[in-house]
Amino acid sequence: MLKSSPSKGDIQESQWNTSSSRPIVAVLFQAIDAPIIHGVRKPRKPGGYQDSGADIAYTLRSKGIEVITPQPSPSTAQHEGWCFPDSEEGIYSAVAQGATHIWANTIVFSSHPLQTASCLDSYAPALRVVGQPPGLVEKFDDKMYLNDKLRQRGGFTLPQSWVVNEGDDLDNLLQLIPNYPVVGKPVRGRGSHGVQVCHTPSELKSHIESLFGESPVVLLEEFLSGEEATITVMPPSLDRAEYWSMHPVARFNHDQDIAPYNGTVTVTANSRVVTKEEMQDQAYEVVMRQCEEVASLIKATAAIRIDVRRFRHGSEFAIFDVNMKPNMTGPGRPGREDQASLTAMAAAGCGWDYPTLLQNILHGASTLETLRQYRVPL
Repeated sequence: MLKSSPSKGDIQESQWNTSSSRPIVAVLFQAIDAPIIHGVRKPRKPGGYQDSGADIAYTLRSKGIEVITPQPSPSTAQHEGWCFPDSEEGIYSAVAQGATHIWANTIVFSSHPLQTASCLDSYAPALRVVGQPPGLVEKFDDKMYLNDKLRQRGGFTLPQSWVVNEGDDLDNLLQLIPNYPVVGKPVRGRGSHGVQVCHTPSELKSHIESLFGESPVVLLEEFLSGEEATITVMPPSLDRAEYWSMHPVARFNHDQDIAPYNGTVTVTANSRVVTKEEMQDQAYEVVMRQCEEVASLIKATAAIRIDVRRFRHGSEFAIFDVNMKPNMTGPGRPGREDQASLTAMAAAGCGWDYPTLLQNILHGASTLETLRQYRVPL
């Protein structure tokens, strides 16, 4: 059954009880575009995650943690002013103002300033960062690459898939697909952007051609028609030596068989924590262990969120999407009461409210030096 979570109370003051160890936090937002990697650029979220960044900064500050912001008194009603841009200048400004912890609420990659900026070199051994190694994200944000590696490794339940390259004979390729519907999506996507369930070869061909407008490579997967869920996996910490899964969150009220983007429909309107009775189904235990193994294989240093779905009603779950940067919106700021993210909902299933979740994540931050030294294990 579901593994027990670590201590469910807030992080105790004694854990940060000296002036040298008390965190001073600065949150980053995405101000720079991801580079083109193998012909594909990951699309930037409008606002660059400033909404969740403001939620994080406000909530940590409300719990008595010192948070540095680029504006001295940002408005609780606005996203802007709470987070520093993830440019070299923005990150250095936060560190120069005394930040000991950088919350990288952004998309990173191998050439990101967190990895390459020489002005951060002297800070790297002590500066703590919440986030994944840039090299990890660049490599494993490629859904095709990660899926291939998991298949080669074995022991993971995955949907059947195909890769289409610009210039391929689409008519011939579509004849090789045995059954419809089929899902077409970008190899480096964001949320439900560009994801569509196609019911006929002609519909799939049209969607592939539209995706070629932003990427020379498209990933196709068999459509999983059963129940969908999402599982957040946490990295090892001082409290727990292994990767562990939070409580699964079930998804429902799909839009044309795809879970809608949370900027359009709040996840509280189409998601719920899986009940203890439902957890009696062994399929949850099996896929949770698989999700933990994925996190362990790629050596994640922060939470990842893995989307899973049954092949059909009552069948086992298959892993169909691994998200290196889970959305971290949460309630706290006025007017944001319904803005829980999927990870925040999962944490609630473990007995953590949103502030406790953020404090536990912050407590597990890695040094910038550790992230820079990451080497791809697969």
